[in-house]
Amino acid sequence: MKLDQLNFHHLFYFWRVAKVGHLTRAAQELHTSQSALSAQIRQLEERLGQVLFTREGRRLVLTDTGQLVLAYSEDIFGMGQEMLGRLQGRSEGVTRLRIGSVATLSRNYQENRIRPLLADPTLVLTLESGPLEGLLTRLIQHQLDVVLANETVPSDVNRPLHCHFLGSQAISLVGPARLWQPLALRVPEDLEGLDIALPGPRSAIRAQFDALCASANITPRLRAEVDDMAMLRLIARDSGWVTVLPEVVVQDELQSGSLVCVGRSGVLQERFYAITTPHRHHIEPLERLLTGASETPFVV
Repeated sequence: MKLDQLNFHHLFYFWRVAKVGHLTRAAQELHTSQSALSAQIRQLEERLGQVLFTREGRRLVLTDTGQLVLAYSEDIFGMGQEMLGRLQGRSEGVTRLRIGSVATLSRNYQENRIRPLLADPTLVLTLESGPLEGLLTRLIQHQLDVVLANETVPSDVNRPLHCHFLGSQAISLVGPARLWQPLALRVPEDLEGLDIALPGPRSAIRAQFDALCASANITPRLRAEVDDMAMLRLIARDSGWVTVLPEVVVQDELQSGSLVCVGRSGVLQERFYAITTPHRHHIEPLERLLTGASETPFVV
């Protein structure tokens, strides 16, 4: 099947039924009969050679193919609505920006990054969090516009992606102000036998920290390892242990003085990336999000 054989009228009807989730209500919305609407969708399925809906009682349920077609339909007709809004005046236009972020990325970092976009009255943000591979799949399927990550992705000629370097920050050791003085520890020399909480073993931060301690033959006393940065923040605040994490994770506690930075090493760095597809839509808010990234993104 070629693109000029695709009936976009049928695709539009499918999109509305999938969005409304009910054939009768969709027919009423589209000012057509239920039988005519069913016939249009059957013709689309015949052209595609795939079933898009199955019935469960009185409900229409999307098949896996239907989910994929819906994702592309959202792009096609969502962009069409956006185009019409902009042609009729920017105040009526709405721009959608769909951002995925890896689950281990600091929520504070994400909020700091998107804060300049929050004042845009024409922008609708969709924010998702999850494992990197799942987010990359959604990015490739055009269900996301960008993925924020603290690691790059492996090179794969079958999955070309652009990694835009956004910047880096030092990884610090923090502890409760009631127990510690600022910068009281040399890193890693003073960490031998010290009670410590660390990011989980799959974290790039953890790999750097373990390598630093191993090179100096230093063995801290591991008390907790946590993948989720929000949980690690709570442990840093409430445990009394020293915790290894980016300062942005506990920026509020550092500003309030409940936590202090007790040690820092220039060797430990967290790096941030925005991952996009090579041929992404030009979305002005996305370009603003990428401001400050490397001017020449590298292909992976």
